[in-house]
Amino acid sequence: MKKNPVFNPIDRNSYPRSQQFYYYTEMAPTTYSVNVTLDVTILRKTCKDNHIKFFPTYLYLVTRAIGKQQELRMCIHNGVLGYWDNLTPTYPQFHDDDKTTSLLWTEYDDSFQAFYTCYLEDIAKHKASHGVLSSKGTPLSNSYIISCIPWFTFNSFSLHNHGIKDYFVPSFEAGGFVENNGKITMPLSITVHHATTDGYHLNVFFNELQRTMNHPDEWFYQ
Repeated sequence: MKKNPVFNPIDRNSYPRSQQFYYYTEMAPTTYSVNVTLDVTILRKTCKDNHIKFFPTYLYLVTRAIGKQQELRMCIHNGVLGYWDNLTPTYPQFHDDDKTTSLLWTEYDDSFQAFYTCYLEDIAKHKASHGVLSSKGTPLSNSYIISCIPWFTFNSFSLHNHGIKDYFVPSFEAGGFVENNGKITMPLSITVHHATTDGYHLNVFFNELQRTMNHPDEWFYQ
């Protein structure tokens, strides 16, 4: 079911990461990128067997995993620290005619089938619009950036936000597939803010993402 984004304020006095948040925002502002290799063998087969596109499936599963990790949904909204109950994937759509991209977004839905249908509708409706933003307009307040470079794979990818202040949601970049002895892998880079997210939190996220990629029975027919 599609949900309107709800912002949940946090009391900084009781926030367990209060000192870390202050240190990594005021004393030593720090963002970092982590690159992992995901096994997408089962996921690719699921997509092919059911004649569905991989990219929106990737969008859904990443957003779904984010929904189980509060640290990846942190933000400052109207001057208040808190977290969204869910995020909205904002992604670039590629234009074959002039090789540019436009940012488009599709509201997250717990139901994969509903999200997938909305994605296809958004692409069909806004695919002809060029410019930085698509004709759908400015992304929602709870949006995060997720993309893919399908033309090549990579060992490392680092995203630099040039000091954008108070931006704590993650950014993702996937690379091209690599097949070796029947196993298909995909590189994935995530850029996060150290004020809200440590390596431990990323480990929990990556484990959940890989688990759901390996178990389409949990979400495909929802």
